[in-house]
Amino acid sequence: MVVSESNQVVAPPIQRGGFFSNLATGLKSLLKGMGITFHYFSRPSTVVTQQYPENRATLKMFDRYRMRLSLPHDENGFHKCTACTICEQACPNSSIRIVSRKGAVTNKTELDRFIWRMDSCTFCNACVVACPFSCLKMSGDFECSVYDKSLLVFNLTRYAGPTSTVLMKVTDPQERAKMWEPRDVYSGPVPLRGTAVPGGGRTLGAPEPVKASAPVAAPTPAPATAPAASATALAVEEEGGKK
Repeated sequence: MVVSESNQVVAPPIQRGGFFSNLATGLKSLLKGMGITFHYFSRPSTVVTQQYPENRATLKMFDRYRMRLSLPHDENGFHKCTACTICEQACPNSSIRIVSRKGAVTNKTELDRFIWRMDSCTFCNACVVACPFSCLKMSGDFECSVYDKSLLVFNLTRYAGPTSTVLMKVTDPQERAKMWEPRDVYSGPVPLRGTAVPGGGRTLGAPEPVKASAPVAAPTPAPATAPAASATALAVEEEGGKK
C-alpha cells in the first residue's frame, strides 16, 4: 500500500507482464502444483485427507480440533464447576447459560444446570481458556447432526449440587446423596440468547402441547321433505284426467 500526500491509502498498480512472461509464470505454477500431486500419489501414506466415512471406526481427529463442549466428570460422576459464570461472561455470543441454586445442605451457590447452545457456538474456545478451574474441554466429537435443532441446546451436567471436592469430603454415602439431584440432558429452561422460552420447562425436542379447541356444535339436521313424485305416477294421473 502507498500513502499519498493527502493521507489516503492508494493501492499500487498491478504489474502486468507480456504474453510470454505470463505464459512462463503459468507453466511454472502448473508444474509446482503437479509436483505436489505426484508426491502424494507416489507416497499415499503421507496423504492427510481423511477417507470418511470408510475409516469411521479408526478415525481420530487432531488434538487441536474443537467441536463439542463438554463438562468432564470424574470416576465418581462429579465435576469441578463452581457456577462462577466466568465462562458465561467470556462467551462472545451468549451460547452458555449457567443456572445456579442455593444448596440445601451447604447453603452455598451450586451448579444446577450448565446449558450450552451448540447451534450458535463459534467454537472459539474462549470459555475453556477463561475457566479458572479447568472444568471445560472441547472434544473432537463431530457427528452432531440432528433433525430437530432444539436438540442442539442441552445441559452438560449430570447432577445439580456442589463440586467433587465438597462431595468427597462427606464420607457417608447417604449424607452425600442428600447433597445432589440428578439432571438429564434435555430438561429445564430453554435459553434463547440468555432468556427463557415462553412456557419454558418442557423437554427439548418434545412436540409442543396441543391446545384444546372449543367443542364444535353438531350440525342441525335439515327438515325432511316429501319425496318427489315419479314420472310413471304423473303419467297415470294425466290419463285419468283425460277420461
